[in-house]
Amino acid sequence: MHITTLPDDQRDAAVALWHACDLTRPWNDPDADLARALAGPASTVLAALDGEILIGTAMVGHDGHRGWVYYVAVDPARQRTGLGRELMAAAEAWLDERGVPKVQLMVRAGNAAVVGFYEALGYTDQGVITLGRFLDPELEARRRGA
Repeated sequence: MHITTLPDDQRDAAVALWHACDLTRPWNDPDADLARALAGPASTVLAALDGEILIGTAMVGHDGHRGWVYYVAVDPARQRTGLGRELMAAAEAWLDERGVPKVQLMVRAGNAAVVGFYEALGYTDQGVITLGRFLDPELEARRRGA
């Protein structure tokens, strides 16, 4: 197993993995998220590969001060093997190499198992509330289920 930047021929597999891990939502287009991350100068998608088989991902990016990690996914058959920890270490290293002093991530409310995973890695509740707004009214309507 090795971790590298997501190869182009693994894009569909990454999105399929995100669906399998229940990371997608109807109002977010995972293909567009992936394309933006790979095209941006301050972001990427890391891939854990076992030979030619994609077994994990972590999308990572930064604004110069804060790094963010999204779409941390491990093939359900390989969860609880340490791969998630390795992906997070790779994401943190990617940010550290770019001089980013802090890393943050978001976990959906009620996802206690995932919160426990990140707490075991040393992440703590930062005491902030995340607010957001869709600039596209159609996406906001999808989020509300309209």
